[in-house]
Amino acid sequence: MKKVKTISSEGQRALIAAIKAARKDAGLSQQELADRLGLHQSFIARTESGSRRIDLRELVVYCRAMNADPLGILRTVIDATREDEFIG
Repeated sequence: MKKVKTISSEGQRALIAAIKAARKDAGLSQQELADRLGLHQSFIARTESGSRRIDLRELVVYCRAMNADPLGILRTVIDATREDEFIG
């Protein structure tokens, strides 16, 4: 297995791109999404830039706020993650 840093993995980049695309598909700005979540816009910006990781529970909350399918986003991450990747 090959060790990779999660913040720079293909799966992480795919997750960020999928979240950003879902927000844009919902017609929401970062500020509008932040307002729906009760967060600061900078929190959304850090997530979308990849400087902040998002856990699975947060993904579900984000998706609910955007009326997006978390399973669709998870499928995107699964497809982008190599089988030999190990995070450790």
